[in-house]
Amino acid sequence: MTAGMPAEKSMNFGPSARRLLARLSPQRGQVLAVAALAVLSVACTVIGPKILGRATDVIFTGLLGKQFPAGMTHDQAVAAVRASGNANVADMLARMDVVPGRGIDFTALRNVLLVVLALYVVASLLMWLQGYLLNGVVQATILRLRADVEDKLNRLPLPYFDGQPRGELLSRVTNDIDNISQTLSQTLSQLLTSLLSVIGVLTMMFVISPLLAVVALVAIPLSVLVTRLIAKRSQRQFVAQWTHTGALNGQIEEAYTGHELVKVFGRQQEVQAAFAAKNEELFRASFGAQFVSGIIMPSMMFIGNLSYVAIAVVGGLRVASGAMSLGDVQAFIQYSRQFTQPLTQVASMANLLQSGVASAERVFAVLDAAEQSPEPARPARVTDRHGRVEFEHVSFRYQPDKPLIEDLSLVADPGHTVAIVGPTGAGKTTLVNLVMRFYELDAGRITLDGVDITTMRRDELRGEIGMVLQDTWLFGGTIRDNIAYGNPNATEEQILAAARATFVDRFVRSLPDGYDTVIDEEGSNVSAGERQLITIARAFLADPSLLILDEATSSVDTRTEVLLQRAMAALREDRTSFVIAHRLSTIRDADLILVMEQGRIVEQGTHQELLAAGGAYARLYHAQFSAAAVDLDEAAAAGAGQVPAGVGPRAGGPRPRIPAS
Repeated sequence: MTAGMPAEKSMNFGPSARRLLARLSPQRGQVLAVAALAVLSVACTVIGPKILGRATDVIFTGLLGKQFPAGMTHDQAVAAVRASGNANVADMLARMDVVPGRGIDFTALRNVLLVVLALYVVASLLMWLQGYLLNGVVQATILRLRADVEDKLNRLPLPYFDGQPRGELLSRVTNDIDNISQTLSQTLSQLLTSLLSVIGVLTMMFVISPLLAVVALVAIPLSVLVTRLIAKRSQRQFVAQWTHTGALNGQIEEAYTGHELVKVFGRQQEVQAAFAAKNEELFRASFGAQFVSGIIMPSMMFIGNLSYVAIAVVGGLRVASGAMSLGDVQAFIQYSRQFTQPLTQVASMANLLQSGVASAERVFAVLDAAEQSPEPARPARVTDRHGRVEFEHVSFRYQPDKPLIEDLSLVADPGHTVAIVGPTGAGKTTLVNLVMRFYELDAGRITLDGVDITTMRRDELRGEIGMVLQDTWLFGGTIRDNIAYGNPNATEEQILAAARATFVDRFVRSLPDGYDTVIDEEGSNVSAGERQLITIARAFLADPSLLILDEATSSVDTRTEVLLQRAMAALREDRTSFVIAHRLSTIRDADLILVMEQGRIVEQGTHQELLAAGGAYARLYHAQFSAAAVDLDEAAAAGAGQVPAGVGPRAGGPRPRIPAS
């Protein structure tokens, strides 16, 4: 239950981010192309203001030139202004290429503007091509990530899934991967462009005016300090946001899957209350994450505006003193905006980066989970299929300090039906899970037709076994598809033969679409017994050498159960069958009945032998079939005036009538 709770510590951002970026390496050629296009695009964009400043100088010098009579030289114009007492204006005019009597040079202005326009068009085209290539890189990376997660899930042992809420795990492999995709798509290009822009703009600023560049640089440490302070507070909030998202998905998935049970017991209000509580936790975490990280953008804009004001004031003084031209100041102001803008963009991406890396860390936790033991280098195979299973001094524990199965030995001969009975928690289902290698043994070994199952590949071992569980599971598709799931290469005749053998054909013929009837994943449009029949037909079609039935007939009516047992008798020829049952009436004809208690076989024999022994099996049997007599004894006691606790329709109501014995 702690899997969905918020983390106490903030995530390890740096290593997780580097690991995420390392997944781009298979497309390193495209990544280098993206970087080259970004450099060219940023270069065109950065050069633009400097050239555009030349246009400002052309206009300004043209306007000043009109103020002087034609034929006057530049030096004469400067001397005349200085003689009038405007020394500052004279100094400024001395640094400018002013031609007295000539107005704005529109030809030069047109050429400058065309060059700037061409630079911006080329920059836009390069940026578009960069985005196109980067999108391909990101989607290919996410494609591999999804494939890696899917492969990882197939390699994880069953205990991992037992310890994970299903909705939480689904959230990691769906929502978190989608969030990573969005983060990479939205930040990689912008982050690369922003960093290159900062470098390019800073270079041009130093070229134009080192003094103004130093004034602009004062904003950098201040911006970094503010960003770090805010980001440090928001990291934990983003981790909590995605863990709460997984917990909420788990609660929704659980309530939706069991919605009928929720309604039967009238627990809608409790479910709604639990949803509201988890939804509130997610709201608080999401609000905190977005609010705290959202402060970064206005903070950067405020610092940028302060820098802009300082540059404008100092630049104006430099122009007035003749140390800079007006075009250079205008270009520098543009650069100051271009300088603070990428810083602001990088800061505003902090929330996306933190959210994406938080999701990446959750996905990496799945990829780093301990896998099942590797397959043998030289796997053994069963060459002579009979289905003989032997347990040799088998020991197994779910938890190291809690023994379950200790030193268990048994032999199941080919063609025999071995029934396993016992109270809940005795280890019945664990026994067959060990045969399937869903769990690995702590000691001993299990052999199938003389071959140690640990020396076989898991897929080949499970290919020899057909398993029908109490909990039916059907896939979205037709009834034919669900039956054929046991053998994808089966012909239509084989599918129909399996359906007839398991009496699926009997009810399918009554459906409007027959075997083409589409059922949903939960099989809600067929009854529970019909779902069970389909799963049994699926196992029949697999033609296994070993058959495992875990309460497989619990959802089937008594008449169908008798018919199924007759059909299974033919299927079990030269095959071993393990039958786990609580209804002892279903295993009377078993060749061997194993009675388990606390992971040990306390009795074994046939039905008659175990009844005659009067041991644990006899107690279980009589507990099931003598319940009516117990009720009659209680009723007789009630008739004698001794009313046991709980007897009677309600407190103070009339006593039940006692039938004559």
